[in-house]
Amino acid sequence: MRLIKKVFSQIKEDIKTIYEKDPAAENLLEVLLCYPGLHALILHRIAHKLNYWKIPLIPRMISNISRFFTGIEIHPAARIGRRFFIDHGMGVVIGATTIIGDDVLLYQGVTLGGTGNEHGKRHPTLHDNIVVGSGAKILGNIEIGSNSRIGAGSVVVDNVPENSTVVGVPGRIVKQKLLIQGQLMHNRIPDPITCQLNRLKYELQDLKEQMEELKKAD
Repeated sequence: MRLIKKVFSQIKEDIKTIYEKDPAAENLLEVLLCYPGLHALILHRIAHKLNYWKIPLIPRMISNISRFFTGIEIHPAARIGRRFFIDHGMGVVIGATTIIGDDVLLYQGVTLGGTGNEHGKRHPTLHDNIVVGSGAKILGNIEIGSNSRIGAGSVVVDNVPENSTVVGVPGRIVKQKLLIQGQLMHNRIPDPITCQLNRLKYELQDLKEQMEELKKAD
């Protein structure tokens, strides 16, 4: 009885999270029937519990059924925290030794994967309050610090400290100590190439002004 109550409490919290993070969510029936991220998460919680109880085969079968119907693949052994949300979700892959904290948001095409055939912990750890943009790949036994954002299409293979914004291939930290105003603002990230070009532009302008001053002095 306690287990059933806990399951329904988690589902209620997951639905509330969708309303908070997706402005397109309009009514309860739509959320229950049309959100593959919610379906995949509910099935994963069942598979994860069965996997924890050491029940063979069935957890992987549930995972495969979930992938077939939702396009989202979550290994039964992956550990996922509270208020987790996968928006759209098609193509999301979450590996076996992945650990995800609370209040994490993933967009479609995200991969939380490994980098080889090593044993043990081989998938990433995402701490709390993280946004991972569309198509981003986070690979290997690395840690993504709390309150960080991973830009769309980035490939992250190194640890990321807290309060960071990462973009590019390979992923580069372009901001730290950033106060995130809203989780859906994952598109508002700087372009490191543009930043470098702007810096060169200002340096050239400064050199030009110095040369003009030297000419006047002669």
